[in-house]
Amino acid sequence: MRPLRYSINVTLDGCCDHRAMRPDEELHRHAAESIARADALILGRVTYELMESGWRSVARTGVRPEWMADWMEPFARTIDAARKYVVSSTLERVDWNAELLRGDLEQAVRALKREAGEGLFVGGVKLPLALAELGLIDEYELVVQPRLAGHGPSLFAGLSKPLDLRLVSQREFRSGAVALRYEAKR
Repeated sequence: MRPLRYSINVTLDGCCDHRAMRPDEELHRHAAESIARADALILGRVTYELMESGWRSVARTGVRPEWMADWMEPFARTIDAARKYVVSSTLERVDWNAELLRGDLEQAVRALKREAGEGLFVGGVKLPLALAELGLIDEYELVVQPRLAGHGPSLFAGLSKPLDLRLVSQREFRSGAVALRYEAKR
């Protein structure tokens, strides 16, 4: 069974709003490497649309918006090429190497996990909460940014019960960010 991995950037005070982060080349390279190791991404509608609007056109046209540094292009190419499953009850269709994941979330994700491969990668905030509630996430990576945001959203708000995790690795970046990787205790 292939593992489901979750990774997200978070500030020291628990904010996971991407606008509160200061991305750098090393962190983008780390994220691209993680995505490249996955057989597919599982995204909720909001994260899918956010990623598509930010990264798709760059990989396809090579034209970068003003906000994008040249060192962000490898990440754009990696996420553009990734196979994607989108969990949504409101979208009628998706493209961008994507297909809709409909029906019972637990059954659909369990079926994907049973397929052969290296693993799946989930991003976002709301979808990972639902997957954590179902006990479907095998690895959690929190990339803790050396920053206090002073606002939310925060991770796993509303989780119905504590989940015990075991630290399996940590990596410090030049920026002072630290990637903490945990496995779910079963």
